Amino acid sequence: MDHLNKSQEVLEIPEREPARQQYFTEKCAELVSELSKSLGRPLTCCINTFGCQMNARDSEKLLGILEKMGFEESDSEKSDLVLYNTCTVRDNANQKVYGRLGQLGSIKKKNPSMLIGLCGCMMQESAVVEKIKKSYPFVDVIFGTHNIYKLAEIMYNRLTGKKMVVDIQKEAEEIVEDLPVERKYPFKSGVNIMFGCNNFCSYCIVPYVRGRERSREPEEILAEIRRLVADGVVEVMLLGQNVNSYGKNLKNPVTFAELLRRVNEIEGLERIRFMTSHPKDLSDELILAMKECDKVCAHLHLPLQSGSSRILKAMNRRYTKEDYLNLVERIREAMPEISLTTDIIVGFPGETEEDFEETLDVVRRVRFDSAFTFIYSVRRGTPAAAMEQVPEDVVKVRFDRLLKEVQAISAEVCGRDVHTVQKVLAEVMDDHQEGYVTGRLSNNTVVHFPGDESLIGKIVDVYLEESKGFYYMGTMR
Repeated sequence: MDHLNKSQEVLEIPEREPARQQYFTEKCAELVSELSKSLGRPLTCCINTFGCQMNARDSEKLLGILEKMGFEESDSEKSDLVLYNTCTVRDNANQKVYGRLGQLGSIKKKNPSMLIGLCGCMMQESAVVEKIKKSYPFVDVIFGTHNIYKLAEIMYNRLTGKKMVVDIQKEAEEIVEDLPVERKYPFKSGVNIMFGCNNFCSYCIVPYVRGRERSREPEEILAEIRRLVADGVVEVMLLGQNVNSYGKNLKNPVTFAELLRRVNEIEGLERIRFMTSHPKDLSDELILAMKECDKVCAHLHLPLQSGSSRILKAMNRRYTKEDYLNLVERIREAMPEISLTTDIIVGFPGETEEDFEETLDVVRRVRFDSAFTFIYSVRRGTPAAAMEQVPEDVVKVRFDRLLKEVQAISAEVCGRDVHTVQKVLAEVMDDHQEGYVTGRLSNNTVVHFPGDESLIGKIVDVYLEESKGFYYMGTMR
């Protein structure tokens, strides 16, 4: 984009948020409008999101801000602005971004006015930022996880200057949520209830890039959900690195169970989901709240990571195999129909065949609906990176064995509701079969059934005719 000179007049910029960002959004809108007129077309933006659901929610906010500036969303990386919202949980996620950046650089050579931005967890690593500044000088803006709300101000600084703008906060100064959001789905939405993590699992970089736990005030969360419901949302996903720790750092502490009950009382809201739950913090109070709150979905994502108590200790997970199994027993005693899903890491440093067999034992005993299985990858900056690594060929064999076990169990478990009528939230038109709608049960299982676009966003009764292992085929009743 062409260089735009700053106005010489004294700018009366608000100091407090979000008024400050609203001011810069309006200023950017003026600049974008000028550029649009000179080009004879609207300016486009493309946001590519890597990583977790919190990143996906952040991207919705980023898009909302950009649209307020006058950008139009595009899925093309030849857009006027391309923004990568990055993940850094695994080192290969970083490598993927570097590879994509190289391709963007080639595109920008042909279109020098194009803007390229990087944000998210990866940008909280100082070594990454230095590498980008040195090896990818064509990048225009860089900011991190703690100040995505400053996008308008950052963009204004770039649009009125020629240099790369780097704005990284080492720690979160404040929580700013009252900003524009462009939701992917009009009928469901993520809602951040807390940020950061205090757990310091030995394989995980998140506490270093997302910071310490910070909870939003319950009144702010409830007000946001009420606004979403008034705007047509029927399902919310309460988001946090460890939602079970919610409320501990508030001036007037509130438990996650208490928050759940208050959200459950909101009129017009139909479904409540949440993630992620750390097993060490999942209390009997929360289990009771889940049982008694009729809007809480019959699905719980409960990361195991390993079935070996020895490996769990090395991971700094602060629970044992027995603790996990006991927790599952209590959950299922209270909610027999609940769907349990999990995360499992294979090949953590020092893992023996006996440790791996312990993981298989938990998988067989718990019988998860599904599991996200990962091969351990060294993450620089974490304690596990300095531990003795398991040979790759051994890890690959174990991973394949685990995947086979998980998939066989999942195919059996996920068909338990066949030949029953269930409530399904219709989400999208089916990509593979014309005239069919794709939706989800309360327990998160996918259902395909005949229907049209008028059903999208509605909760309907569907007879589950056939189980295909990981999804159902059904008909409306």
